[in-house]
Amino acid sequence: MISLKTLKQQFLEYTEIEKGRSLNTVKNYDRYLTRFLSFLKRNDPEAITDNSVRDFRLWLNRQSTGNNLAIGETLKKKTQNYYLIALRAFLKYLARQNVKSLSPERIELAKVGERHIEFMTNDELHRLLEAPDGTDLKNLRDRAILAMLFSTGLRVSELCSLPCEIDFSHDEISIRGKGDKVRMVFLSDDAKIAVKKYLAKRNDMDDMLFVKVSMEKKHGGEHLPLSTRSVERIVKHYAIKAGIMSKRVTPHVIRHSFATDLLSNGADLRSVQALLGHANIGTTQIYTHVTDKHLRSIHKQFHNKKK
Repeated sequence: MISLKTLKQQFLEYTEIEKGRSLNTVKNYDRYLTRFLSFLKRNDPEAITDNSVRDFRLWLNRQSTGNNLAIGETLKKKTQNYYLIALRAFLKYLARQNVKSLSPERIELAKVGERHIEFMTNDELHRLLEAPDGTDLKNLRDRAILAMLFSTGLRVSELCSLPCEIDFSHDEISIRGKGDKVRMVFLSDDAKIAVKKYLAKRNDMDDMLFVKVSMEKKHGGEHLPLSTRSVERIVKHYAIKAGIMSKRVTPHVIRHSFATDLLSNGADLRSVQALLGHANIGTTQIYTHVTDKHLRSIHKQFHNKKK
């Protein structure tokens, strides 16, 4: 009988090659499944049973996040579901290979509460975009980062993978995003101006658009592309500088603000879905709360009018 460890490796290779999933997805599946198999202890597929999965879910539900600021906080249901999604995908692969194990239909995800979307007000957004106010390379780069995030609605990983050569004769960029899907994003005039000023100040030959500047790299080191974590720190720094203290501002919050700005100004949901690169419109529907403010006026205008 083939061991679970071997089957897991075959599954990860299948996920990467046949399914065409990103390396990041494969890496996450590996991490989730490794933790499950370590808990399972036995190394054969028939060890995956209703009881073993239930025991794992109980164990997972009691695990601490390790966050010192919130002692006793356990893993969120959404995080726990990531493990279950990976396990279900693995079991589907085993069934396809005619390996006897638990049916993937036996894996039910935990119920999670309604997702809360954080976004900035127009005033907060304006203050954030204006926060990098210097003329040195770092300020010009950071201003370009913030402008690009809001202009395009890019995910932070997509922003970090942008090449240095961008054709400014057009207002659009082709992006290969989540799930290896290609979409077009569009540049505002403010974003184009900010990026041009930043590039004019650069004197390196790096291929990536956003790189660490001299004060951020080790002495004698080469320019390095910014990591997603670095961009998150940059956004947090300017949010504090802009005096936005009541909410946690991240690149993804700017993405939320991009979507809510479009919807509140009359964009249709399908168009916003395409601009965000969502595979399922159900994901985009979390932003429809921004239209709530129009409901009262619509009610007054149309309800119970005498003819």
